[in-house]
Amino acid sequence: MNILVIGSGGREHALVHKIKQDGIKNIFCAPGNAGIEELAQCVPIKADDVSGLLQFAKEKRISLTVVGPELPLQAGIVDIFTANGLAIFGPTKQAAMLETSKVFAKKLLKTYAIPSPAFEVFDTSADAIDYVKTRSFPLVIKADGLASGKGVIIAGELSEAISAIKDIMDNRVFGDAGKVLLVEEFIRGVESSYFVISNGATCINVASARDYKRLNDNDRGPNTGGMGSISPSDKMTPELEEKINRRIVSPLMEALKKEGIVYKGVLYVGVMISNNDPYVLEFNARFGDPETQAILPRIESDLVGVFMDSAKGKMFAEPIKLKEDVGVCVVMASQDYPVNPRTGITIEGLKAAGGKDTFIFHAGTKNEKGVIKTAGGRVLGITALGESIKAAREKAYKAVNNIIFEGSQYRRDIGL
Repeated sequence: MNILVIGSGGREHALVHKIKQDGIKNIFCAPGNAGIEELAQCVPIKADDVSGLLQFAKEKRISLTVVGPELPLQAGIVDIFTANGLAIFGPTKQAAMLETSKVFAKKLLKTYAIPSPAFEVFDTSADAIDYVKTRSFPLVIKADGLASGKGVIIAGELSEAISAIKDIMDNRVFGDAGKVLLVEEFIRGVESSYFVISNGATCINVASARDYKRLNDNDRGPNTGGMGSISPSDKMTPELEEKINRRIVSPLMEALKKEGIVYKGVLYVGVMISNNDPYVLEFNARFGDPETQAILPRIESDLVGVFMDSAKGKMFAEPIKLKEDVGVCVVMASQDYPVNPRTGITIEGLKAAGGKDTFIFHAGTKNEKGVIKTAGGRVLGITALGESIKAAREKAYKAVNNIIFEGSQYRRDIGL
């Protein structure tokens, strides 16, 4: 079996690592990174070069393609591969609109009475500013489209809301993602992520996780793509999982069917848990990053078989089995991330950092003549498993302390 993984981040390294554990020898990754190339053959094709990826998949007789990031999904890679008779794990372009258009997702939730914060949609900054002047704070300001996990601003007062609206709609800090904007009710509670995999008819549970979005300790500083994660979420209970499935996942899948949309692939449900009830904050149509790095090392089941069943619309043979261990992932980022990260910095201590149940997942790295250097904002995801959050934290931070590159920054409160 030949498998192609699309992407170049820590999520894709974790996917390749798990696929390798499942006994697959012939793994390709486009474009990959310095860590992935130790496990798979990296191919210099960009993740959103759909025609190049299609040609490669045909030439190499790829049995299954696994899509990591959101951009290929938005470009319709699943539709194109499927039309060419190729098995691919991920939702169609229309189904992926749950992530690629917040307005689409919010309107669907409202139509089918799935619990989510109240919202209003605006296509001009003037109208949005007039609206927020009438509201109490805090409010949540969201760009409609994809913004690499950074298009959500919690405004604590009017001046912050106006600044966010102007940045998104007038200054286009997120590009065309800011053509349309949402202003959303702020709900107090604790955020968690919940993952399921669908074959178009039924879903199976994967795991829960908690993501740490802010750059600095105590949830301070700018939003990032994610500075760490734990799995399972420390706030998730069997009762909450049952509520999420009953009140959100099942009604959502029925809603999509009524809209003529068949959803296959992984679904990430970002929820706010308020008074022990879950409310949808967002959907992702793919595995989260860095949540994946904390989740996949916990999975004992053959994930390749699950991916193939999902892609082909077959019934799942059995539930996904998880280890009882907790996963903690600490992200090490470049100096000046998330604004203008420094690259080309030599990374030392990688070999000394590993250990039993400790995994070094590469993200923004490159191999220059045998020397591993930084090549992006988020550089590494250091994941450890332990019988408790405390035990996993100790292993993860022990590994972090062994890795050195100039200007590195990371949070010290992941899992606290």
